[in-house]
Amino acid sequence: MKKDSTLGEGLANFVDEATIRDEMARAENPSKGLINEILLKAREKQGLDPDEAAALLKNTDRELDEAIFETAIAIKKAIYGNRLVVFAPLYITNECANQCKYCGFKATNKELDRRTLSPEEIRREVEVLEDLGHKRLLLVYGEHPTLGADWIAETVRDVYAVTSAKSGEIRRVNINCAPLDVEGFRTLHEVGIGTYQCFQETYHRPTYEKLHIAGRKTDFLWRLHAMHRAQEAGIDDVGMGALFGLYDTTYEVLGLLHHARQLERDWGVGPHTISFPRLEPALNADIAYNPPYPTTDHEFKKIVAVLRLAVPYTGLILTTRENAEFRRELLEVGVSQLSGGSRTYPGAYADPEYDRPDVQQFCVGDSRSLDEVIQSIAGDHGYVPSWCTACYRLGRTGEHFMELAKTGFIQKFCLPNGLLTFKEYLEDYASEETRRIGEELIRREVENYPDPDRKSLLTDRLARMEAGERDLYL
Repeated sequence: MKKDSTLGEGLANFVDEATIRDEMARAENPSKGLINEILLKAREKQGLDPDEAAALLKNTDRELDEAIFETAIAIKKAIYGNRLVVFAPLYITNECANQCKYCGFKATNKELDRRTLSPEEIRREVEVLEDLGHKRLLLVYGEHPTLGADWIAETVRDVYAVTSAKSGEIRRVNINCAPLDVEGFRTLHEVGIGTYQCFQETYHRPTYEKLHIAGRKTDFLWRLHAMHRAQEAGIDDVGMGALFGLYDTTYEVLGLLHHARQLERDWGVGPHTISFPRLEPALNADIAYNPPYPTTDHEFKKIVAVLRLAVPYTGLILTTRENAEFRRELLEVGVSQLSGGSRTYPGAYADPEYDRPDVQQFCVGDSRSLDEVIQSIAGDHGYVPSWCTACYRLGRTGEHFMELAKTGFIQKFCLPNGLLTFKEYLEDYASEETRRIGEELIRREVENYPDPDRKSLLTDRLARMEAGERDLYL
């Protein structure tokens, strides 16, 4: 067995700094004509090269920035329509042996109340989440040598096992945990996880090594190749991300795009999702209060928009780190998945004394309840909140999903299935006002649905839901 610090020995660094520096240099002071050419290419929904994404990010003309936003809005509507996937994070443990300077979970933080949920505590958390209406969860773990793949798999079984007469069950469990070896990932695949998610944090290796000072996470290449090992183990939906604020934003976006390209070259499909959290204050993490590369709201909005143009068929995830008002703005320019009613420490959902900086990973910017988030999504935006899991349960994942998505599949299946899950939420969980808003939205969507045959199927299933049936999809 190799030491933790050398697990990545012999692995290639496919995010080449010299290449990214060259792409950034060529993108300086882009002309108006170049920006317009790139936007014209983006409208073809075939994605952008890293240097083209860099040019958009380096643009300083605010009028052209508005054109970037407008193009992102158009691409998002063309591919995703007005559907938004909703999920909640569930923190299973905040035990961690790593020392990441920006994280409240770091091993040296003696003021953090360490918790690892027992099977009974997991059950209570899941019951609360189910009673709120959640069907899709992201399980979050620290990295500790005593908490390996077998234990993680057991917690997944614990989550899937929770059912209630009112709430049914969790239908999709995604995982955010430290990188594993192939056998470890195979163990997770065998218990039916959905997407495996892992963030590189920063793609700039010198910065990475400066910020990660102890633990297995010090190994940049072991982490960089995590998605490859997950794919080798059969997990064909993977999610990547970068933590913005640690290094130059353009460099990080290009790092994400090079990572995505390498996955596509090696496995035939890029990431299922990309996340782009901004650094937020965390207990005893000074750098989290003073980010080395603070990202303004305008810059952050451009990051989201450019990612939508560069990887048009990849899900973009927005967390509750951002405040409610700004989240509303970001939804328009590219976000396709968002968390709602999130709490960021183990045991938080069943905790009557919520808002505990002594146990949480970071400060939450949007503290609205799930019902308030859903009411805003449907009422303010006219978006259809979706908890759909049909694709995963029918084997439409990985490369197969991407092939279907590029032929308009999302509009054919995902929107009607999203409407069905929204109807289920309205019937079982929504407040009176949210139900009123939601029923009107569903009525409009069904009335305007263009395919008469699928419209008939949708109408039939909606009626069956009103009569008491659940978990219906096309």
